[in-house]
Amino acid sequence: MRILVTGAAGYIGSVVTERLVADGHAVTALDNLRHGHREAVHPAATFVEGDLLDREWLAAIVRDGCHEAVVHLAAEALIDESVRDPGRFFRVNVTGGLNLLDAMAAAGVRRLVFSSTAAVYGEPDELPIREDAPRRPVNAYGESKLAFERALGWYRRAHGLCHVSLRYFNACGATERCGERHEPETHLIPIVMEAALGTRPAIHLFGTDYDTPDGTCVRDYVHVSDVAEAHVRCLAAMEELGAETFNLGNGSGYSNRQVIDAVQRVTGRQITVVPAPRRPGDPARLVASADRIGERLGWRPAVTDLDAMIASAWRWHTRQTVSPQPERA
Repeated sequence: MRILVTGAAGYIGSVVTERLVADGHAVTALDNLRHGHREAVHPAATFVEGDLLDREWLAAIVRDGCHEAVVHLAAEALIDESVRDPGRFFRVNVTGGLNLLDAMAAAGVRRLVFSSTAAVYGEPDELPIREDAPRRPVNAYGESKLAFERALGWYRRAHGLCHVSLRYFNACGATERCGERHEPETHLIPIVMEAALGTRPAIHLFGTDYDTPDGTCVRDYVHVSDVAEAHVRCLAAMEELGAETFNLGNGSGYSNRQVIDAVQRVTGRQITVVPAPRRPGDPARLVASADRIGERLGWRPAVTDLDAMIASAWRWHTRQTVSPQPERA
C-alpha cells in the first residue's frame, strides 16, 4: 500500500516506518521535526517536512500522494506540560488531527490507524484496564487524545472512514536502527539509561507515596517492535475491522523502582536515585488488558520480559556513545 505516516521521525513513528518499509509498503514520512529527527526516518521512505496545523499544505500532501491509508502518530505528548499548557496540546492533537481527517475526506482516503494512549482512562477502577473501562483523563494530553478518538466516529458516519485507535501503554525498547531519545527526556527507561551511561548524575523518582506495593507508579511496558506489529495487523484488516479500539500492553505492570532495578541488573551499573514529589497528572497504576486485539487479530507481544526490553534499549544507547547519531524521537 501507499501509506502516509505522520510523526514518522519520532520514536514510535520511526519504528513503524521501518517496519512498513521492510514489508514492502511505499511510505510517505511526515514530521515537523519539533520532537523528532530527520535521521530517524528510514531512507527508503519519502520524507516530507511540515506541520498538521498548516491546513492547505496538508490537504495538498494527502491529495497528491494518492495514499491508501494513514498512520497518525504526530502529537504533543508530555503529560506534565499538558497540565501547564493545555492549549498547545488541544491545538496540535485535536485541531491538527481534524485537519488531517478533513484532508483525508477530501482526497477519498478511508483508512486510518491512530496512535492513542492509555492516558484516556485516567485513574482506573479495575485492573487490568479493558477498552470499555470509563474514560476519565487526568491531564490535557489524555483529554486531547480522547477528543480526537470521539471525532473519528463522526467522520465514519459522514465519510465512511475505517479507523482503529491503538491505546498504547508504555512503549519501550529499541530495534537495531531506532531507539528512544527525547529532548528534554521525560520517559523513565531512557532517563535511567542516561544515568547508567554517566551522562546524567542521578535520576529523580517522581512520587514514592502512591498506593502501590513499593510506593512508586506502576506501568505496563510493551516493546516498540510489538507496537509496530500491531499497526501492520490493523492495516491489513482495516476493512474487516471498520471501527475499533485496541489496548497495546503486556498485561503485567512494573513499578518505577522495579524498572530502575532492572536497568542496574542489565547494565551492571549503580544508579543514584533521588526521591521527588509526584508529577501532576500521573495515575498510580496503568496496566492493560490486550485480550481484544489478541482475539480479533491474533496479536500477542513477542517480547514480554522487562530485562529483555531494557537490554534492547541498552544496546542501542551504548552504540550511540560509540558512534554518535543525531537520531532521537
